[in-house]
Amino acid sequence: MDAGWDDDFDAPMAGPSFVDRARGAEDDDDLHIPNPRPAFLAQDIAEETPFQQLIRHWMNERHSPDILPGQEMLLGRLLDHIRKQSNDVELLRADPDSSEEEHFRIMLVQTEVERVKFVIRSYVRTRLHKIEKYAKFISASEEMHERLSKAELDHARRYSRLVEYHFDHSVLQSLPEQQRSLEEDVAFMPPMTPSPDKTRPVFAHALQDCPPVRLPDGTMSEMQKGQISLIPYHVIEQLLLRGEVELV
Repeated sequence: MDAGWDDDFDAPMAGPSFVDRARGAEDDDDLHIPNPRPAFLAQDIAEETPFQQLIRHWMNERHSPDILPGQEMLLGRLLDHIRKQSNDVELLRADPDSSEEEHFRIMLVQTEVERVKFVIRSYVRTRLHKIEKYAKFISASEEMHERLSKAELDHARRYSRLVEYHFDHSVLQSLPEQQRSLEEDVAFMPPMTPSPDKTRPVFAHALQDCPPVRLPDGTMSEMQKGQISLIPYHVIEQLLLRGEVELV
């Protein structure tokens, strides 16, 4: 599973929108599709379109070692929009009076719909990978429960039980009783229950002037709007959760 997910994880981010190029076309307002923002553009998050918000949450999730709060409402709005656009496209395609120009616009809309669907699938797969990797840790952490949807939490619990059952019947039951626990941590060995490595460095881009944060060496640092810093994740975790920085 890891290899396939890594291939998707390294996929390039979608490029400039075709609709941008046709934005000045006559009677194009009814086919408006929100476009992703340019990389590293510092703008007011309140002015972001739903698709731009999804792009930001997608990149944050991909670059964060931890599981971030889910975006159920945002995904629901975008999926509703996709269904509406797909229905509109089918109606226009079935109309024998559609002109060649309208067919070209249909192609543009279909391209944009596929772009949105790609980002949604990648976002969901990224979260699924983390949920399965840290399933046992998630099941035991109340804080993690609040970040997951009900479906994600149910999957984490089921997956954790399945992995524990598999380990028990394939390996652990053959070991001495004192070595059968999955809870014990041995010095200089990876933990039996993996958890997110919050000491991992990440690239953080400040969306606004941020309050001071304490670095691992004890010094204080302030990120100015537009600044990009390589910094341990745990240092800027709260800034990320508050939307003051984004990961790039």
